[in-house]
Amino acid sequence: MNFSHQRTISESLREYGRGIAGGLMFSLPLLYTMEVWWAGFALHPARVLLYVACTYVLLVLYNRFAGLRRDASLREVFIDSVEEMGLGLVIAAVVLWATGRLGAGMSTAEIAGKVVMEGMTVAIGVSVGTAQLGGEDLDDGGMDGDDRWSSGYLPQTAIALCGAVLFVANVAPTEEIEVIAMESPPAMLLLLAAGSVLLGALVLHFAGVHGADRHVHRDTWVLGLRGIATTYAVALVAAAACLHFFGQLDGKTGPIILAQCVVAGVPAVLGASAGRLLLQIRAPGS
Repeated sequence: MNFSHQRTISESLREYGRGIAGGLMFSLPLLYTMEVWWAGFALHPARVLLYVACTYVLLVLYNRFAGLRRDASLREVFIDSVEEMGLGLVIAAVVLWATGRLGAGMSTAEIAGKVVMEGMTVAIGVSVGTAQLGGEDLDDGGMDGDDRWSSGYLPQTAIALCGAVLFVANVAPTEEIEVIAMESPPAMLLLLAAGSVLLGALVLHFAGVHGADRHVHRDTWVLGLRGIATTYAVALVAAAACLHFFGQLDGKTGPIILAQCVVAGVPAVLGASAGRLLLQIRAPGS
């Protein structure tokens, strides 16, 4: 099998080390969340499998548009994504075992459910950590300045989705989202939605966040508005998806579902907007 970049054993070990650090860094709160432990064995296996499939698609998108090796072939991207999912499952299993959440008296289905539900978010952290915590492979393929990798609409949307999931997955399983949604009057929910849009605009265009000069500074006001609207839409999609996968929308009425998505959209939009600027490799000199 031919690869565009042949890794030595030491390079592979360093990448795995960065992946482990990133997986723990971005998902450790989720590994300590009781609601995720319950969801692992309470949810229908079909939903868990859908969660796995969606996570894999997200990993492929991130690795394709913002991964460590930008000259990687599509086949390599698929393989890297599988490796990251496997590493995420291993990290989740080890942490759950070390914290006493896995035991000999549990059924295979319960153990598998817990590990899979936790491991998928860990895998996203592994992917981001592998790319972001390294510094030696930034110039693979000489892609500096290529908008196909930095400012294209699809790459930016995919990276925003990855950032949104990383943030919202840590709060989506908790009961607090439902409590806030049920206790908030419509005027407060509208204020939260407006505040989320303004937060996205602040991060992308007004706060001078690192990376804005490379990824959004050339936007016209029309493209800027499109980017802000897309970022919030991505945040709502990520919030709804995570709430659904963790069973938080089951049996709820339409207004409550919408309210929960708006509430969860606040951290999601922060992750989506920050992700567009920060969850990317900068080539030297950029």
